[in-house]
Amino acid sequence: MDPKIKDLVDQIASLSLLEAAQLTDALKERLGISDAMMMPAAGAAPAAGATPPPAAEEAAAPEKTAFSVRLEKFDPASKIKVIKEVRALTGLGLKEAKELVENAPKEIKADVKKEEAEELKEKLEAAGGTVVIE
Repeated sequence: MDPKIKDLVDQIASLSLLEAAQLTDALKERLGISDAMMMPAAGAAPAAGATPPPAAEEAAAPEKTAFSVRLEKFDPASKIKVIKEVRALTGLGLKEAKELVENAPKEIKADVKKEEAEELKEKLEAAGGTVVIE
């Protein structure tokens, strides 16, 4: 291994977690990499030199597997129930849950499976909220 690379690896390995996070952010900025680009794709990436899938498969729309649960509005008489339910479902503190509910429409949870999204919707609607799954 090139001594320059070995020294760099040793330096990076000696960083604290905070320093490593700062390094990551600085590299993303310098290289123009967004957080969306850092997220892994839904499927495995094809190996280098792999043949592309047939055109028929490309035309088929993939079934959506990740959903967002969005609180659109709530019944003012049920505001406290909705806040309590948001706290229970998200783990947010009282202040954060209250702000989220009061600033509806707001996303409650993102990237959840369809079953979990339906469950969240049922619970929030039972508490007095109007919920949309996207």
